[in-house]
Amino acid sequence: MRLTVFWQRMAEHFGSGYADTFARDHVMTELGGRTVHEALASGWDAKDVWQVVCSVMDVPRERR
Repeated sequence: MRLTVFWQRMAEHFGSGYADTFARDHVMTELGGRTVHEALASGWDAKDVWQVVCSVMDVPRERR
């Protein structure tokens, strides 16, 4: 998954204004105690991060 697709999906689910705030502030144990931004910066694949976000935040299947 390209980062542009990842951020598009984040914006579609959380709203364009909140997606970055969530990604910057929400620490998830499933990402090794990292935020979305930290996980991506440390080398996590965008698809894997998106799957964690979907699982943790109960993103509907049709949006996954």
